[in-house]
Amino acid sequence: MSVRFGLAILAALVLVGCDRPASTPEPKPVEAPLKIKPAAPSATLKAVRARGELRCGVNPELPGFAFRDNGGRWRGFNVDFCRALAAAVLGKPDQVVFVPLGNDERIAALRSGKVDVLWRNTSWTFSRDAGDQLDMAAISYFDGQGFLVRRSLNLTSAVELNTAKICVQSNATSAQNLEDFFRSRGIAYTAMMFDSEEQTRAAYQADKCDAFTADISALAAARSVLDDPGAHVILPDAISKEPLGPLVRQDDPAWTDIVRWTLYALILAEEHGVTKANAKAMKDGPDPEARRLLGEGGYGAMLGLDADWAYRAITAGGNYGEIFDREIGGGSALKLDRGLNALWNAQKPGLLYAPPMR
Repeated sequence: MSVRFGLAILAALVLVGCDRPASTPEPKPVEAPLKIKPAAPSATLKAVRARGELRCGVNPELPGFAFRDNGGRWRGFNVDFCRALAAAVLGKPDQVVFVPLGNDERIAALRSGKVDVLWRNTSWTFSRDAGDQLDMAAISYFDGQGFLVRRSLNLTSAVELNTAKICVQSNATSAQNLEDFFRSRGIAYTAMMFDSEEQTRAAYQADKCDAFTADISALAAARSVLDDPGAHVILPDAISKEPLGPLVRQDDPAWTDIVRWTLYALILAEEHGVTKANAKAMKDGPDPEARRLLGEGGYGAMLGLDADWAYRAITAGGNYGEIFDREIGGGSALKLDRGLNALWNAQKPGLLYAPPMR
C-alpha cells in the first residue's frame, strides 16, 4: 500500500468521525422520593387518644419549671413541654392533665401507668435506665448539682464548707452526690435530710443549715421565692452531671419516639428560626428542613401522627428558646443563663442539639 493511499484512508476515517453526533452526558441519577413507613402501634398513644387527655407527671413545687400561678393555672418550663406534646398527639395544648408527684412516688407512678410521661426534675442515671427500666426520651435541660449559701458568708467554693450543716432532700440523687463530693475530698459535713424540696428550702430559710444543695436549676427556683433572694448566692461549683428530661416506660418504643421528637421539634424550630408567630409563614419558606419540620413530606406518619404534629407543638408555646426565656431565662424571675442549654451553634455554644429532620 502506497503512502498516498494510506493517507487517503486516514482522511476518510477522520471525516466519518466528524459526521457522528456528539455524545450526550448521562443524566444524573434522580433521588427517589422518601418512602414513608407507618409507625409501629403505640399502646400509650392509643390510650391517650381513647381518654382524650395526656397525663403528665410534674413537680408540684418548683417555681419556673412547674407550679400553679395565682389563678390556679399550671405554668413553667416543663409544663410548656407537656402542652406541646398534648398539641402534637391530641391537637390542642390544653388536653393535658398535670399530675403532681413527689420524689418518693414519681417512678412508681410512671411504671404503673398513672402518668404517660414524667416531665420533671428527674435525672437520667444508670439505675433508672437499667434498673427501673425507664427511658429518657431526650435531654431537655443540662443541669448539675450545686450549693446555695448566704452572700454574707463570702464563700467562693463548696470546698470551704468544712464542718457545715447542709440541707438536702432525701429520696433523690442529691444526697448521694453530696456524700461522694465531700467524702472524696476528706471534708467533714453534716447532712440535714428532708422529705421534700419545700421542706428543705424552708429549713434553709429558717437558718437550720449553712447551705442548701440540689440541682442548680432547683436552687435558682428556690432562691426566687426566699424572703430576700438577693441575700443568697449559688456557688460556682457543679459537683455532678444531672441530665433532665422526659422519662417514659421502656415497653413502648413508639411512644418514646413521639416524646423524643416533640422535644427535638422545638429545638430544631429554634435552630431554624421558626417561632410561634412565624411558623405558618415558614411552612412555605426557603428553608427545606423547616418545611419538612412543619409538615412537608408527611414525616408525621412515621410517628403515627398527622403532618401538622410539629407545627402544633411549636405554636402551642413557641420554640425551645421562647419557652426557656419566658419561664426560666431573662424574661422570668429565675434569670437563668442558657449556658450548657444554648444551641450547639450559638455564639456561645452549648450542648443543645437535635438530629436533622430528614
